[in-house]
Amino acid sequence: MLVGLDLTFGYIPFIIASVILLGLDRDYAKHLGLLHISVLALSIAPIGTDTNPPFALQMGAGLLFAVAIPYLVTRYVYKSNIIRFPVIEKGLFTYRRAFYILLTALIAYLLLPPMLRSDNSYMNWPAVSGTWDLWEAYIGLNFVGIWDELFFILTCLAILKKFFPFYQANLFQAVIFTSFLFSVGFEGWSFLVIFVFALLQGYIFKKTKSLWFILGIHLTLDLVLHLALLYLHFPEMFPYFIT
Repeated sequence: MLVGLDLTFGYIPFIIASVILLGLDRDYAKHLGLLHISVLALSIAPIGTDTNPPFALQMGAGLLFAVAIPYLVTRYVYKSNIIRFPVIEKGLFTYRRAFYILLTALIAYLLLPPMLRSDNSYMNWPAVSGTWDLWEAYIGLNFVGIWDELFFILTCLAILKKFFPFYQANLFQAVIFTSFLFSVGFEGWSFLVIFVFALLQGYIFKKTKSLWFILGIHLTLDLVLHLALLYLHFPEMFPYFIT
């Protein structure tokens, strides 16, 4: 309610839940409390697709805070490595992973244009055409995509699966994931697609433990999304979609 729907009265159940959390198991409360702080930061920060520097800096600060606080507190206060951002990985490239990347591109190519056109949600992204504006929009899209995986999969899911079975933890992170992207600009029935995508990303990370692989999937989807937005705004200039 705080992030996805941007409802002010959402602070009421948020405060109630936070008070209840204080009376629960100490280890549970101190870890879930970090997610409460992150969600609060996201509810305060402006969330959207505006690439103007003042807006982008404010949104970026909120996103950075939401990731940094759980990581720093668990690592240096709780003395736990529950949240890890693996950089060096062995066996990163396989033909099977390359196939999944290509499959992601194909599904996104077929699905994104009709999904965004069905309720005109593509209009939530500004129509940019200048070279610098195009790069600025693409870089911003990738920044949010990378943050999505760092926060929802490597932070939220990592904390939640400490206290819940994986399938429950994955469902919970997918709900938060979907709420955030809904607030970014995806509307209509796109929340169903995002929810499935979030579940799959959590499951893929569980199986592979590869940050780079889930980033590869996400950034491939974001590339197609960027092109789809250009196509929907300027169909004559970018006639490379068939849907």
